Amino acid sequence: MNAGTLANWMQMDRLARERDTDGELIESEREELARLRRQKAEWARERAELEMERDVLKRSVVLWVKEATGR
Repeated sequence: MNAGTLANWMQMDRLARERDTDGELIESEREELARLRRQKAEWARERAELEMERDVLKRSVVLWVKEATGR
């Protein structure tokens, strides 16, 4: 048996024992899930802001080109 395989089995068993008997998340997993959800929301806000800035720049370029070409 490979030592890595045994280590993986032991880690899986350790994680299974940390879980509640009814399959609920342990405290550290709940904290990590909450952190990831906050990060996702923050990234969504940042993405929306960047998209808005991109759209403003696109419109500015269009207006600049129209002005430069006299259209």
